[in-house]
Amino acid sequence: MAASLSTLHLHHQLTFFRKPSLSLLNKSIRPTRITASLEFNITFAPPKPKPKLPANLQTDAASLSLPPGQLFIPWIVRGEDGNLKLQSNPPARLIHAIADAKTQPKKKKDKVKKESGGNVKAKLEAEPTRSKAARRFYNENFRDQAQRLSKVLAAAGVASRRSSEALIFEGKVTVNGSVCNTPQTRVDPGRDAIYVNGNRLPKKLPPKIYIALNKPKGYICSLGEKESKSVMCLLDDYFQSWDKRNPGLPKPRLFTVGRLDVATTGLIIVTNDGDFAQQIAHPSSNLSKEYIATVDGVVSKRHLFAISEGTVIEGVRCVPDSVELLPQQPDRPRPRLRIVVHEGRNHEVRELVKNAGLEIHSLKRVRIGGFRLPSDLGLGKHVELKQTDLKTLGWKC
Repeated sequence: MAASLSTLHLHHQLTFFRKPSLSLLNKSIRPTRITASLEFNITFAPPKPKPKLPANLQTDAASLSLPPGQLFIPWIVRGEDGNLKLQSNPPARLIHAIADAKTQPKKKKDKVKKESGGNVKAKLEAEPTRSKAARRFYNENFRDQAQRLSKVLAAAGVASRRSSEALIFEGKVTVNGSVCNTPQTRVDPGRDAIYVNGNRLPKKLPPKIYIALNKPKGYICSLGEKESKSVMCLLDDYFQSWDKRNPGLPKPRLFTVGRLDVATTGLIIVTNDGDFAQQIAHPSSNLSKEYIATVDGVVSKRHLFAISEGTVIEGVRCVPDSVELLPQQPDRPRPRLRIVVHEGRNHEVRELVKNAGLEIHSLKRVRIGGFRLPSDLGLGKHVELKQTDLKTLGWKC
């Protein structure tokens, strides 16, 4: 039996070595046996040492006695003494917080369910939730906030703020079908139906307008006196092209920021933004105003000293920021003074020069804050202010 197996094994070996390929039909193949011994020396890095617990936590871990087979979840908490300790149970305050969170009613879901008539899923899908920062950014930049009724009427060009309040008190203004007698009522022209004397107020308010005007002599900065020429007459060409430049928007009601008397020329700001006008004209803004005063006679150091000492106007002592005698020019024989003030009281510059014993021939305002009247802007002409110009006036738009 053993002889037959060895014969069969030898037969298979001879058959394997004698089986040629097609390319080696005429070649003899000899069996070859290759033996090799390879030795590998493989070593592994030692395991990383486990971090050791603090001394107080090691004692706490050693003191914990748990039943065999129970899963241990360590809780590292800070005790009343301020030190960290290890315990097997979660902190009590965490358990109380979880219990309170589960017991609080779901106010938002109940409110949505009540508003949507039971279809909570459709309501939530229709109104996706936004972060608090995103909602605040939208409300500050895109959404039209509710404003006082008198302010909305004035912004729409109905009348001035005081005249609008008079219309409200007289019962000539209705909001959503009801007569409103309170000027402080908060309204939104885009959502509320506002009528004045039976005429519907437009839903869109005119944009904020800021204009620098070179006021000529003989014009007043008021709209109430019909016998005198108003500076608003100089803006007729601006309003004539309003509909072409702003289709669908009502014309704004403009007014001047502060005033210049009828004999004074120069820079005056015209706008429909009440907040802007209040900030620029208020004494707390400390905006300096520069005037060029042309006087009659000869100006000496005594006159300059008297102007710089200031004078009392309406019971308040007014002192200019600076007084300077400008160099004389060939085409202007009269002396000129540069006077800078910041209070802007009524006829302040004229009173300062008069108190020094001089008489003003002409007075022109050339600067407010950091904005100077353009040299190429002729008398009676205007130019719209840009964002950079508003920043020089101290307005954060």
